Amino acid sequence: MYAPTSTNSPRSGPTSGDDDALTDFDGAGEILRAWGNGLRPDPDLTVSEWADRHRMLSGRASAEPGRYRTVRTPYMREIMDRLSPGDADLRDRVQQLWLAWTDEADADGLTDFYGLQAMVAREMFVAGECFVRMRPRRVEDGLLVPLQLQLLQSEMLPFEKTETAANGNRIRCGIEFDAIGRRVAYHFRRRHPGDSTDQGAAIPETVRVPAADVLHIYRPIDAGQIRGLPHIAPAMVRLFLLDQYDDAELDRKKTAAMFAGFITKTAPEEPMMGEAEADLDGAAIASLEPGTMQVLLPGEDVKFSSPADVGGGYEAFQYRTLLSVAASLGLPYHLVTGDVRQANYSSLRAELVEFRRRIGQLQHGVIVHQLCRAVWRRWLETAVLSGALEADPAEVRPVQWIPPRWDWVDPLKDIQAQVLAMEAGITSRRKVVEATGYDIEEIDRENAADAARATGLGLRYRTSPGETQGARATPATRAEPGNGAGNDTDDGAATTDPATEQE
Repeated sequence: MYAPTSTNSPRSGPTSGDDDALTDFDGAGEILRAWGNGLRPDPDLTVSEWADRHRMLSGRASAEPGRYRTVRTPYMREIMDRLSPGDADLRDRVQQLWLAWTDEADADGLTDFYGLQAMVAREMFVAGECFVRMRPRRVEDGLLVPLQLQLLQSEMLPFEKTETAANGNRIRCGIEFDAIGRRVAYHFRRRHPGDSTDQGAAIPETVRVPAADVLHIYRPIDAGQIRGLPHIAPAMVRLFLLDQYDDAELDRKKTAAMFAGFITKTAPEEPMMGEAEADLDGAAIASLEPGTMQVLLPGEDVKFSSPADVGGGYEAFQYRTLLSVAASLGLPYHLVTGDVRQANYSSLRAELVEFRRRIGQLQHGVIVHQLCRAVWRRWLETAVLSGALEADPAEVRPVQWIPPRWDWVDPLKDIQAQVLAMEAGITSRRKVVEATGYDIEEIDRENAADAARATGLGLRYRTSPGETQGARATPATRAEPGNGAGNDTDDGAATTDPATEQE
C-alpha cells in the first residue's frame, strides 16, 4: 500500500532519413518538445511543493499578491505535507496497523485475512459464490480494530426463498431488493441445512441481515445475474461420467483377477487336491498354495484365465476426456492432471501465460473489487471511529492491491527480460517490483538498511543497492586509460571495478 510515484522514461530521437524528412519544417522542434512534455508523467510533489510552484495569490485575497511562498508561513508546511498522499509516516502507521489486524480478521480464529481470501476463492470455484459478513465487535473484546469477518457458505442463503417481504420489497433467491433494484438485505439461514449435528431449539428459519454488512463474492457472467455459478459447472457432467467409467473399469479388472484358471475333468466325482465342496449349482472351487504341484489324471486339463486388457485406447480416451475437462474449466491440462509427459517448455509457458491472464481478471475484477476494497473501506472507518487510527479515511483510502507473485519455469530469462524492459523505458522498476508481490517502498527501505549495515561493517558485495542506479550496476569510478586489470597498485592489490568487486 503506497502512493503512486512516476519516473521519466528515456526517449530516443529520430535516426533514419525518413524520420528527418518528417520533422524538417519550421516549428518541428517546439512540437516535439511539447509532445514529449505531454507524455512525461507529473512529478511527485507534496502539497507545499506544489503550492510553491503553481499557486498564485490575488490582490483581493492576500496582502502579498503574486506567487505563493511557503517560507512566509513555515508553520503551514508540515500541515500541508500531512495532507500529501505521499506522507511516508502516515502510510507506515496505516500499513503496520493493517498488517497487525489481519491476524485477527477471522471471526472463527482459524486463519488470517489472506487465508480468508483463499477460502473465498475456493468457495467461489466449487459453489460459485461465498458470503462475507462483517461483524462489528466491542472495544472491550481487545481487538486492535473492532471488526471481524465471518464466512458463510452458499447453502446458508436459500435459493427457494422468493417472495414479497412485509415492507413491500421483493425477495429473490434469498436476496431482498428495493423498488429500484438495489440490494438492501440478505435472508440467511440460522443453521447449515446439511449439518446433522446442530439440533438446537426451534428458531426462525432465516434472519435478515442488512446488505451493508454482507459482501456477496461471485463472478458475474450474465447481465442481471444475482447468484453465482460454480466454475466447475461446465465440466460436472463429463467428470461424473468419467468417474463412472473408471469405476466400471476397476470393477471389471477386479472381477477378472479373481479367476486364476479353469479345470476340466473326465470324472467330476473325483475331487482334486485343494478342491472344496460343490455348491448348490454343482460348481466347486479349488485353491492353490505356493509351491503346489498338482498331479492331473488322464483327461483332466487346466486352462488359466487371460482376461482382456483395457487396450491401447484407454489412455488416449482418458487424455482426450481430461483435455476437454481442462478446457471447460479454463485450466491448463498439466495443472488439472499433473501429467507433463507431452509438454515442453514452450507449451507450458504458453498455457501459463493465458491461464495467469484469466486469474488476473479474477483477482482484480472479483476478489479485489468485491472483497478487498469493501473490507478496506469498512476497516478504515472502524479504525478511525474506534480511535485506533488518527487520520482522515478519505486521505488514506486510495491504495493499490498487489497480488502474490507468479513463479516462472525459467526465472533467469524473465529477470533478464525485465532488466531490458526497464533499460528501454518500457516499464518502471516499481512495476517490476510489484510483479514480485512486494511493495517497492519496503524493498527500498530494506536495501538502504542492508547497504548501511554492510558499509558500517566494511563489507562489499558484487551487487550493492547503494551503487546501482536503474537496471544495471554503474561503476563508481572508471579505470584510467592504459591501466590494466592486472597492474599492481600501491597496496599491491589488483585494480577492480568497485561495482563488481566481490570478497
